[in-house]
Amino acid sequence: MAKKTKLPADTNKKAKSVVDLATGANEAETKSAAQLLGKQGGLKGGPARAKALSAKRRKEIAQKAASTRWGNNPK
Repeated sequence: MAKKTKLPADTNKKAKSVVDLATGANEAETKSAAQLLGKQGGLKGGPARAKALSAKRRKEIAQKAASTRWGNNPK
C-alpha cells in the first residue's frame, strides 16, 4: 500500500506536490546547484568572518547592533 502524504493547503503548492508525486520528482533533485553551493558558503562565512575580526572590532559591531535594536539608551 502506498504511503499517504499530507498535501499543503495552498492551491499552488498542492498542485506542485501532486505533479511531483505523479512524476516521481524528488525535492533534492529540484534544488539547483547554486542553491546548494550558496548554503555551503553561508555556513562557512560567519565563522570565517568572526575569526578574521579582532576582539575589539567584534565588540564595536555588537554594541552598534544592540544600540540599533534597543535604542540609544541601553538599560
